[in-house]
Amino acid sequence: MGKKKINARVYSQKEIAAGIFDMRIETDLAETAAPGQFVCLYPKDKSALLPRPISICEADREKGLLRLVYRVAGQGTAEFSGYPAGEEIAVLGNLGNGFPLEAAKGKKAFLMGGGIGIPPMLELAKRADAEKQIILGYRGGAAFLKEDLERYGKVYAAAEDGSMGTKGNVLDAVRENGLWADVIFACGPMPMLRAVKRYAKEQGIPAYISLEEHMACGVGACLGCVVRTRETDAHSHVNNARICTDGPVFEAGEVEI
Repeated sequence: MGKKKINARVYSQKEIAAGIFDMRIETDLAETAAPGQFVCLYPKDKSALLPRPISICEADREKGLLRLVYRVAGQGTAEFSGYPAGEEIAVLGNLGNGFPLEAAKGKKAFLMGGGIGIPPMLELAKRADAEKQIILGYRGGAAFLKEDLERYGKVYAAAEDGSMGTKGNVLDAVRENGLWADVIFACGPMPMLRAVKRYAKEQGIPAYISLEEHMACGVGACLGCVVRTRETDAHSHVNNARICTDGPVFEAGEVEI
């Protein structure tokens, strides 16, 4: 299914942690949303020139609802956080290449989410046919989405401030709990993804990482999300890829991060 720009409606919204909002929107984009994809939301304030890319947290096909969990980071997301139920919102979706579900089938998998990289793990946890070990990294404070994810696999939490689970990061939780896996799926801040890439290489297992942290416009126009790649692009003949159109999910060995 190709991407399309539509007018959706806010079904509900609430703040679930400091500066973290949980918005559900009514749209038929829910029918085709895949784990790891994202949508772009357009602010009504015309001084905000670019749409804001936000990962798909959950898709309810029966009710026609997309769940978007996002952090207020600037002018656009601050505007969205004030939308009440019934507010109309322009959405472009569904965008990007998501996590390869076939790579999880019948495997023992790590689903690793760090900070605002946790939301896309929920739809993946629902859809992946695997033995799921879900490892969540927080700075501290509220463990948002932890209870949602516990419905789909064993959850291990880590917090930088030691307020829950393992003190440290997601890989500290792996080591502390003696965990292993056949394949890794991860989304989070770049230092976490670099560490996951190194760990996967050391263990000799495939890892699929979402680089959505680096996106700007989300539609390939601004070239603000270019990442160096191992292979030369067949069209441009350079070792670059646009995260928003070629990703955001890549096999870890394909990209230089």
